Amino acid sequence: MFLALATALLVSPPASGRELVQQMHDRYAGRWYARLTFVQTTTFADGHQETWYEAASIPGKLRIDIAPLDQRQTIIFRNDSVYQWRAGQRQGGPFVHPLMVLGFDIYAQPVERTVEQLTTLGYDLSRIHADTWQGRPVWVVGADAGDSTTRQFWVDQERLVFVRLREPARRDPGKTSEIRFDRYQRLGDGWIAAEVQMWNGGAFVMKEEYADIRTDLTLPEELWEAGTRVEPHWME
Repeated sequence: MFLALATALLVSPPASGRELVQQMHDRYAGRWYARLTFVQTTTFADGHQETWYEAASIPGKLRIDIAPLDQRQTIIFRNDSVYQWRAGQRQGGPFVHPLMVLGFDIYAQPVERTVEQLTTLGYDLSRIHADTWQGRPVWVVGADAGDSTTRQFWVDQERLVFVRLREPARRDPGKTSEIRFDRYQRLGDGWIAAEVQMWNGGAFVMKEEYADIRTDLTLPEELWEAGTRVEPHWME
């Protein structure tokens, strides 16, 4: 803890979102985990729960298999596209996953790649200010102080990890959509938020809770192929 705090104090306050991306990358580059699997309990606003089995190859790849597995509901995020199967039928198209970029890929890919993705997503990287979140100092990128509705992401100043996203709701721009990365815990030389919450217009939408978190495994490249049906280890 002392070493992390001392390292944070040696870093100059970022003058822009791009500088913050550089600092986040440099803090963990070469030390952040490259493979990840976990079992997710997904709780919706009405209390309904689902079990999702997830695997990630960082940067750029995430696979979700939704229980019951025999129904073959699978979502694959690969680079800047998404592919989804329901009952064996595939749909897909372009999609930059902001949570993958901010929570994971930022530590493992070139800074310019992250900057390009965040710009494509609509973040104004020239805007940055300091704030607090859950009692900890944060950097807020994309909006000026006091602006709670413009598209923005929040980063813990000491740990340099993503903690919050706010943006106009897609279906109702008059409302603000919010995603929170909570319950951070150490994972090797990196971190993982073991709980993710999603809110819309101040109303709770969904919560994700991670268990059986593993990084000590090899994932076959075929797992991410959009046109194939490779079985991950939880289907063995």
